Amino acid sequence: MATDAHVSPVRVPSTEPTQHASSVESIVSSFEEADHQQVDLSGHTFEDWLCLGLFWIMALLVFLQFFTRYVLNDSFAWTEELATYSLIGVVFIGAAMCVRTCRHIQVDLLYRFLPHAAGRVLATLIDLVRTAFFAYVAWLVWRYIQLVGDEPMTTIEWNKSYVYWLALFGFVLMAARSVQVTVVNWRQGYSNLERPEAYDKLD
Repeated sequence: MATDAHVSPVRVPSTEPTQHASSVESIVSSFEEADHQQVDLSGHTFEDWLCLGLFWIMALLVFLQFFTRYVLNDSFAWTEELATYSLIGVVFIGAAMCVRTCRHIQVDLLYRFLPHAAGRVLATLIDLVRTAFFAYVAWLVWRYIQLVGDEPMTTIEWNKSYVYWLALFGFVLMAARSVQVTVVNWRQGYSNLERPEAYDKLD
């Protein structure tokens, strides 16, 4: 004889509130830990601050251009040109920062299959070629500045060579930092090409 049995569904306690509370607590604790951590600026050098200053000059020029164009309906033409020149300074000074911290794009696949001695020789050769390249480009920029002479900017009566002086300074700094990195790699016995994991922890 068949009987109809009413089976009540089993209620499983939800863990969503608990998980939500734990995630909120972890976020709060991370903020508390950040408050107690001291900011270390010892790893930054003068080119970092120079690049930061040029970046903020560029940002202010872009804001001024936006304000004069869309609020005053009378755009200052020189803001766009000077913002572009500031970006050029940020690029070349920032490139020197990347040379110092070994953050330029590079291919290290070959070093996984090379013996240590061969990899060391190849990495040293690349350090020397990189330094020579930066020094050569710096010389080319110097020659170009001499050719430009007193050519004025487009929208303002300033010498256009000021912009190329920023590029020259960037390449000279890249060459100097490349020499510094080459010496460090030689003393420690490896470069970021040979042991990229050793550079992952660097800021």
